[in-house]
Amino acid sequence: MKLHISKTKNDVAQDFAKFLMDLASDKKSITVALSGGSTPKIVFDYLAANYKETDWSKFHFYWGDERCVLPTDEQSNYKMTVDHLFSKIQLPEANIHRILGENIPEAEAVRYSKELEETLASENEVPQFDLVILGMGDDGHTASIFPHEIGLWDSENWCEVATHPESGQQRVSITGDVINNAKTVAFLVTGASKQEKVKVIINKEDNFLDYPASLVSPQSGELHWFMDEEATLQL
Repeated sequence: MKLHISKTKNDVAQDFAKFLMDLASDKKSITVALSGGSTPKIVFDYLAANYKETDWSKFHFYWGDERCVLPTDEQSNYKMTVDHLFSKIQLPEANIHRILGENIPEAEAVRYSKELEETLASENEVPQFDLVILGMGDDGHTASIFPHEIGLWDSENWCEVATHPESGQQRVSITGDVINNAKTVAFLVTGASKQEKVKVIINKEDNFLDYPASLVSPQSGELHWFMDEEATLQL
């Protein structure tokens, strides 16, 4: 595990953007699972403003999870990415592999699993991303695996349907085998509200295994946490 601690959220975006570009620099093609949330939004804005001339055709974008809403819905992770990144760069449409949030959730989990199998490399008989980007909720969830459904992490399926514990909203999420099979996994975690879980999970304290984010342990050993100072004050 490597910790990258930056002063502000904007600094996190800058540091992660450089990390992403360095990771892609020697590759002809790179597969990336994106995350939703406020920090990725800042990252996307920074990439659009500072890396517009990048050869984006080598990037193939997927999602680690998606809300079961229309792609035009304000809650859609796909829409957020389009608004803040895709609409501002030259990216082939064929390089966008979105979770179809408008579909019946259970059917979409099966369909997206097949898409991962058909379009990603395979390692250990599991689809393999070059990079999985993750966030972490105040409750310690990651992707859309929540503490009350932590058993979904160990599913034999590449994707599962998860339910938000408060809103009841359904989401399609990749599962633990796919996340931990990635060549590189990077958390983007910012803000004071994350301090407690960051401390417990990174230091492996108390009941840390109750939080899905603590189960992220890629076989490659390439686990990176990009955080601002606010998120790390209790470390």
